[in-house]
Amino acid sequence: MRLRSIAAVAGIVLICAMRPASALDMPSPFVQEVLIKSILVSLNDAVAANNFTVFHAKISKPFRDQFPPDKLQAIFKDLVDKHAVFDAVVARPIIADEDARIDDKGVLRLKGHFDTSPKQVKYQLGFVPSEGAWKLSGISIDIE
Repeated sequence: MRLRSIAAVAGIVLICAMRPASALDMPSPFVQEVLIKSILVSLNDAVAANNFTVFHAKISKPFRDQFPPDKLQAIFKDLVDKHAVFDAVVARPIIADEDARIDDKGVLRLKGHFDTSPKQVKYQLGFVPSEGAWKLSGISIDIE
């Protein structure tokens, strides 16, 4: 059975289209891994508790303004309903499906997966400079 959650209307990855106020340099591979794993743990906790308040506080300001906690809860309803648990993946190494890049809008794009079984966790994440740090601006998670 395939479990899919996309942060937006089905099939659309949410990405804030704003150009960041200040640019940040490409983070090191270690920092990229920290960004990926910390956001997945936060999302996992939000799904497990069915409470997206803390997750909401950790995302970029433009994303927070567009998606309050109750809207995030609705977006990730399928993960909540299926009691998806994917926190154990953070003990595994990340496998990049594409090289990390900063696009022409200043969005850090990270795409990859964790080689786990019986299901594989795939991610596409966007981060923008917000409040002096890279913060989540778009997310797509597949558990298949």
